[in-house]
Amino acid sequence: MMCSIMAVSRSGFYKWLKRQPSAREMENNWLKKLVEKLFHEHQDVWGYRRITMALNHLLQPRQPLGRKKVRRLMQELGLHSIIRRKRRSATRAGYFNFEENLLNRDFSALGPNQKWVTDITYLTYDNGQKAYLSAIKDLYDGTIISYKIGRKNGLALVIDTLRAAKQNQPLARPLLHSDRGSQYTSKAYLRYTTELGYTRSMSRVGKCIDNAPMESFWGHFKEEWYDLQDHASFGDLKGSIDKFIYFYNHERYQERLNGLSPLEFRTQAA
Repeated sequence: MMCSIMAVSRSGFYKWLKRQPSAREMENNWLKKLVEKLFHEHQDVWGYRRITMALNHLLQPRQPLGRKKVRRLMQELGLHSIIRRKRRSATRAGYFNFEENLLNRDFSALGPNQKWVTDITYLTYDNGQKAYLSAIKDLYDGTIISYKIGRKNGLALVIDTLRAAKQNQPLARPLLHSDRGSQYTSKAYLRYTTELGYTRSMSRVGKCIDNAPMESFWGHFKEEWYDLQDHASFGDLKGSIDKFIYFYNHERYQERLNGLSPLEFRTQAA
């Protein structure tokens, strides 16, 4: 009956059942397993571009796979990545010291430690307890230079992040761009960044796009990692952030970095 429904002969049907898969079919099936493994390992949020980079990194030195092929394999597997939503900034002007927007949306850099951006984002754990993550990002390769997590969104969190950056990159004298939050316009921030030899730059009021690289990083962190997990305690949240930052710096391959992770690209520059 099946043969009549499919409009094929009985002999042709049994011949198809007994046929051996071709080399291409075997390779595609093998690649599908790798694609599915990578997709689920990264919380079902990676699209075909990032999976293509990860596969090419993993399968070196074989000939690189094309993005169209990986996209087709994902479609055949029914795998669809999460689409990132646009984020809005609620930052308002603080007081004390204001700086010009010296960065002026020029998010390119010719080498490490020339231009850094920084910001704070709000998090929760244990059914609504508040936490805050402060980070500094290098615009050259996207490396997270330093980060700190705290229970209060205060000046101490920002200064601790600066101290960590100084410890990690003691010779750096970057242009450091922030928004106009009260921590960044404070006298203490002015004094400490001057002591470190950093040149300050600040976004215009209400213009979150002036600090777009940090907004982009927060988007990746929350939608690829933070939003997909439960954090029962402050310690759980901190451990989760530590894992993501390590992954982001060492293992998150980026197309603009020639398929390398931020620290791999940074090492090449050195």
